[in-house]
Amino acid sequence: MKKLTPVLMVQAIEPCLSLWVDRLGWTKVAEVPHGDKLGFVILVKDGVELMYQTFASIEEDTGKFTHPTAASVGLFLEVADLEAVIAQLDGLELALPRRKTFYGMDEIGVREAGGHLVIFAQPT
Repeated sequence: MKKLTPVLMVQAIEPCLSLWVDRLGWTKVAEVPHGDKLGFVILVKDGVELMYQTFASIEEDTGKFTHPTAASVGLFLEVADLEAVIAQLDGLELALPRRKTFYGMDEIGVREAGGHLVIFAQPT
């Protein structure tokens, strides 16, 4: 194995970009349109990669696709500076209030626009 890149499947990509690009400073390095909207994107920051693809574009690519009715993936991102991330998340509703865990992390979580839980954590 060389790499693992999550592909988050969503109804629409555009609402999801605000968290990653506008607030957290990720860069969109590839995009594929699907009709008049985005069908696929690749986002990167600091050597970490994340992809989004819409259910509609997956169905078109595969011919038939049964998608889940709810988000079934959560992302856990270890960060170097949790305080800086918290400042970037200011004003967003927290899905997981800040806490110190039994496994040695200081963490906080939000739900991105596609419904996936995103936890940001720094070792204590």
